[in-house]
Amino acid sequence: MKRIYEPAAYRTPEKCWWRDSAPPRDLTQLDTDLQTDVAIIGGGFTGLNAALGLAEAGTGSVVLDAAHPGWGASGRNGGFCCLGGAKASHAAITRAFGRDQAARWQQAQRAAVDHVAAMLGAHDMDVDRHSEGETFLAHSPRAMKAVNEAAALASAHHGVTPHVFGAEALPQLGLAGKFHGGVTVPIGFALNPGKYHAGLLDAALRAGVRCFAGTAATAITRVGQTWRVTTAQGTVTAGRILLATNGYSSEDVPPWLRARYLPVQSSIIVTRPITREEQERQGWTSVQMCYDTRALLHYFRLMPDGRFLFGMRGGLAATPASEKALARKIRSSFHRLFPEWQGIGITHEWSGLLCLMRRLTPFAGPVPDMPGVYAALGYHGNGVAMASYCGTRIADQLLGRPAQGPFPQFLTAPPRRFPLGRFRRALLAPAYAGAALMDG
Repeated sequence: MKRIYEPAAYRTPEKCWWRDSAPPRDLTQLDTDLQTDVAIIGGGFTGLNAALGLAEAGTGSVVLDAAHPGWGASGRNGGFCCLGGAKASHAAITRAFGRDQAARWQQAQRAAVDHVAAMLGAHDMDVDRHSEGETFLAHSPRAMKAVNEAAALASAHHGVTPHVFGAEALPQLGLAGKFHGGVTVPIGFALNPGKYHAGLLDAALRAGVRCFAGTAATAITRVGQTWRVTTAQGTVTAGRILLATNGYSSEDVPPWLRARYLPVQSSIIVTRPITREEQERQGWTSVQMCYDTRALLHYFRLMPDGRFLFGMRGGLAATPASEKALARKIRSSFHRLFPEWQGIGITHEWSGLLCLMRRLTPFAGPVPDMPGVYAALGYHGNGVAMASYCGTRIADQLLGRPAQGPFPQFLTAPPRRFPLGRFRRALLAPAYAGAALMDG
């Protein structure tokens, strides 16, 4: 496998709260040759939702994961089930693809949130659900323009009434901090992504999906009218294949993926449970999931057990020196925004790779010149809902049926390659420097 980050970026995190609260299931390695209808490479939200969609239609699948299902972004994210999935703005999508397609994209975002909610109910998953929608907080007075634009967009496309508020309302909302107002959009919720993934995996196994851990795909080759996925100790032969590896993809499995995705680091810390008295001292008692208006955003929430999750973008490498610098930076940002909690112990800390695409929109469609091979990836840091939804919609394509929910056509357009090939991470440094200047 050829990946573009240092090996540490692909190491299993030692102190991840989701892993502690929902330990990975013990699955075996593939050690034989199998045949199936669909081979799915990647056992995260995308792969498992696809497998479940296929199983409901009576189509068999085998899921292969290089480490264990949920080891990548699905087991390392912030647990925000909300609108999103593209880095491109609504205006940019409208210019590029037209007003109708942009409206369809808005519908797909809402459908993605609803899809996850339906999955939780259908499979009776207890995922520590909380937060009534999401809250977008202005980090500067001028950023209130972005807040108002977000409110107008949500109102126009989703038929909801966002709650816009100024700085003076923050204390009574339990959101006291160094912010200048914000908006709560009443769509979405927070969850424990480890428990959600565990629920998906259990449902897939009950449905007859065969899942294997420690089974990296090393090659995909055409064999007559079928495809063969080669691993270290066995093969899977299938009529169709789904690539569902997102930011943890390999440059050469298949070679078509080379430079078509850009992994980006995101880091998270989780504190010990914060007492009610400590919450009130800071003025933060809300369990709303929140993020701010910075280009290099912070995202955070108080969880039901009192622990506080705080995440941020900005890592450029997975070397020991870079990891130490990022650990200092995330603590500095946390303490600057929540100064009363400087003495609160941090019990868990980890990082993961989200995935950008050059068009800044997800891809979920057929791979050119590889008939029967499909891919779904590129959720731009909002994968809980959109990865789940794209998994289900890619199952529609694998089954040869029309999309069973809103799905803009541009999501199936093959992604272009980033410049610089395997050195494309170099594109991030100037982008981050510019973002830091914008953030002030």
